[in-house]
Amino acid sequence: MATVTAGTDAQPTTVQVSLISAGDPGILGLPIFAAGSVCLGLALIGYVPAAAIGAVLPIVLAGTGVGLVISTIWSLSLGQTMVAGVYGLFAGFWLSYAMLLLGILHTWFLVPVKDVTHAEALFLITWAIVMAALTIASLRLPLAFTAVFGLVVLALILLVPATLSPSTALTHAAGVVVLVFAALGLYLFLGTASAALGGPAYPLGRPVIK
Repeated sequence: MATVTAGTDAQPTTVQVSLISAGDPGILGLPIFAAGSVCLGLALIGYVPAAAIGAVLPIVLAGTGVGLVISTIWSLSLGQTMVAGVYGLFAGFWLSYAMLLLGILHTWFLVPVKDVTHAEALFLITWAIVMAALTIASLRLPLAFTAVFGLVVLALILLVPATLSPSTALTHAAGVVVLVFAALGLYLFLGTASAALGGPAYPLGRPVIK
């Protein structure tokens, strides 16, 4: 917040001007979301061995998680309630995923080895339910956003049985779905960037519910 003094010498006027309440948070939130999604998708389709899944942490935690927290705060500063809610939920998802990985890899939570798969499934089921609710709530948004949220739910659902009864095929399928919604996220980012630079917005599809 900055203070600007204007007016005549006799009657100065002080105006508070916000230095952050401008712009579109999507210019950061969308590509940083896509970065985490690309990283996770590549890991799920086998680009790195399952034993090296911790390799996603630098991007998921320090990139996507932190970036989405910033985007959430930015959105709140603009009074964009729904946008802030979306970014905040995804920040929670990525940060809690990073914490889950760190906790399991370093045995922070004292979860017995035999129960690790159910702990992971608990995470997946919880977020699948929340993201399903977000998908329903987004039906008044342009279709591209609803598609992203719906694909997130699909990936989480595929990962539940793949976790409880290890299945390379289901894990690979989930990875493909993750890469698809990462691509949609990048498409949304390019549309946002185009509009920010004075170009045309990209078509996002009609809302399911008007």
